[in-house]
Amino acid sequence: MTAKYPGPQSGPIMAADLYNDVGETTPGTWRDHLPGLMIVALGVLAAGFLSDNYGVPLTLMALLLGLALNFLSVDTRLTPGLVFASRSLLRWGIMLVGLRVTAEQIVALGPVALLCVAAIVASTMAIGILAARRLGFDTAFGTLAGGAVAICGASAAMALVATLGEKRTNEAQLTLVLVGVSAMSATAMLVYPAIAHLLALSDLRAGFLLGASIHDVAQALGAGYAYSDGAGQIAAIVKLTRVALLAPVLAIVALFLPRQPGARRSAVFSLPWFVVGFFVLAAINSIGIVPPSVSTLAEKAAAGLLAAAVTATAIRSPLSQLVAAGPRPLLVILAATVVAFILSLAAALLMIG
Repeated sequence: MTAKYPGPQSGPIMAADLYNDVGETTPGTWRDHLPGLMIVALGVLAAGFLSDNYGVPLTLMALLLGLALNFLSVDTRLTPGLVFASRSLLRWGIMLVGLRVTAEQIVALGPVALLCVAAIVASTMAIGILAARRLGFDTAFGTLAGGAVAICGASAAMALVATLGEKRTNEAQLTLVLVGVSAMSATAMLVYPAIAHLLALSDLRAGFLLGASIHDVAQALGAGYAYSDGAGQIAAIVKLTRVALLAPVLAIVALFLPRQPGARRSAVFSLPWFVVGFFVLAAINSIGIVPPSVSTLAEKAAAGLLAAAVTATAIRSPLSQLVAAGPRPLLVILAATVVAFILSLAAALLMIG
């Protein structure tokens, strides 16, 4: 039996369906997947070229190129490959992010800094939910927008949208969050170091501010090292601590926001395999048995897989729904961004160093 795929305006989140909650399967032969995967691969290669030559984050370039290729979404021959890229490749990419994190890096921050990071993440997500409700959106969209700002930008958005499920979110909302988070993270990378210089922050405080408030991993590290080498190292640890919070946040969201609205919450929660893999790889990396060459290769692979998932998502996004949404969704992201910056600055000035 041949599986049917909805068109670009149909709504289900074929992109970022980590848990198979849409309930559709892709054809099993590699020939069925090849056309869509070739388009995604070309998009990622182009995004990588632009990123390397112009210093623009890979995720942002993948998103913009995917949106430029959105007209291809009408070709159903591409759908199996696009679904595979945005589902399976996304899972593996998120799991490989675990090799960016070590327990030693997190413990080195100290308990006060760790508590501050956790509080900033929780508060940012809460503000995202409150702002969404205030502007007429539901809790799921607030969780998606707030979580993307609070944790690690597009990677968190892709994971959260799958956890929330196609009954609670849609492709238009996901793409709006990806666009908004990418734009605001790029702006933060330019503005926040200037503010840190203006306040004459120490490397420790500046690194904490930049690592705790900037959305995307690459941009947080770029801003940190642009300030100083010392600030860059602190920013990396703080940012990766936020990345490490992705898995427990996914677990909490899945527990308290069932993918089916009105469904009973299960008393027993089991983590999906890619989240378990995230923790396992982080633990292995903490032991120190992973060679630097392997760690570097895994980091590049994770970046490429996540870029492929973002590209596929953008290609399949219903752009007419994005235009119809207006500026209100972006205000939710802006509110979470402002709160994350204010809390991070307060923690850097009052509690850190």
